[in-house]
Amino acid sequence: MYFNEEFETLPRQALEALQLKRLQAVVERVCANVPFYMESFGKAGVKSADIRSLEDLQRLPFTTKQDMRDSYPYGLFAAPLEEIVRIHASSGTTGKPTVVGYTHKDIDTWSELMARSFAAAGAHRGDIIHNAYGYGLFTGGLGAHYGAERLGASVIPISGGNTKRQIMIMQDFGSTVLTCTPSYSLFMAEEARAEGIDFKKLKLRVGIFGAEPWSEAMRGEIEEKLNLAAIDIYGLSEIMGPGVAIECIEAKKGLHIWEDHFIPEIIDPKTGRRLPQGELGELVITTITKQGIPLIRYRTRDITSISYEPCVCGRTHARISRMSGRSDDMLIIRGVNVFPSQIESILVAIEGVEPHYLLIIDRRDNLDTLEVHVEVDEQLFSDEIKVLQLLAKRIEKEIKDVLGVTCTAKLVEPKTIQRSEGKAQRVIDNRKL
Repeated sequence: MYFNEEFETLPRQALEALQLKRLQAVVERVCANVPFYMESFGKAGVKSADIRSLEDLQRLPFTTKQDMRDSYPYGLFAAPLEEIVRIHASSGTTGKPTVVGYTHKDIDTWSELMARSFAAAGAHRGDIIHNAYGYGLFTGGLGAHYGAERLGASVIPISGGNTKRQIMIMQDFGSTVLTCTPSYSLFMAEEARAEGIDFKKLKLRVGIFGAEPWSEAMRGEIEEKLNLAAIDIYGLSEIMGPGVAIECIEAKKGLHIWEDHFIPEIIDPKTGRRLPQGELGELVITTITKQGIPLIRYRTRDITSISYEPCVCGRTHARISRMSGRSDDMLIIRGVNVFPSQIESILVAIEGVEPHYLLIIDRRDNLDTLEVHVEVDEQLFSDEIKVLQLLAKRIEKEIKDVLGVTCTAKLVEPKTIQRSEGKAQRVIDNRKL
């Protein structure tokens, strides 16, 4: 089902013509209104008039998160504050928060793209959408909320927290669609099980999960425990919020990125060189319709690949693969590049292991060490020591065989690894790098 069939199925030639027209307009806009872009384009020796084709986009310099922090709070805004009707910001856990502003038109665009995303995931007007993304400065809650309303569905703005109450509401209100982080959905399943509640008896049929990387193995775990179709959604505050890209329920094979509003590129994170279709690299996005804070060639740091192959759902927009991590979250352990999601895929495939883990990295005698804390199910944990030792050895061997990194596996009791209602903390790096 489409929300806006005309634009979701635009032929490639028409889509690229629209992209070029909108790219030229946004470059001209930032050159006229944003001192940062006036300066960076000047240093690169490029003017707005130089953008005559989509290929010319590569002539423009990148924008980074640090550029946004350096311009804190409103330095990158291309619209005056009196035209900004909403302000969101990132959590700022690694420095100053990144601040984003939306005009009325930006909110309208965001609402439509979230409605498109819900429709692609299989949601429709008759659904009751249980929105457990956090409301506030985080874009997730309000982004999903406005999209659900634009779709015409009923939305329950429950936000995060109070998990037992969430489960009661899902039961009593007949929720059919769940939106939250994938790790929180599994926490919900745990709590429901502890309360003797069977998710198979709820009316949920679709879950739309994002805001943190998750693996295909974790999808299987969620679908089994929550009895629904688990759909991956992608977004980031700097670009818009949720709804930049989403899987379609027909294929569940890559996330359609709405190319009439965003131009995606995949680059080598070290050289900045654009990579061809199918190669894994860093996602770079240029916003071509945003008014409040348009961004040119924004380095997301998310690692993915892109495909322009036709999709069975009929949507013509390119698909990006499931995020395999971030270029700045990549762990280098004794020279081996490792993403937490790769370890998650290995753990979830091992019987008796719960999908809750913590990676602790340290440095002893000038050598990196990796300790993998992972929960095991209650029945196994109460088993004899020898069985647990064998399981720990198997985890260590699997990680070594697949990733080439040596680790120590530490099995812990169920529910002892701290849970999160937002993004799960998967890594503690104690090295002084």
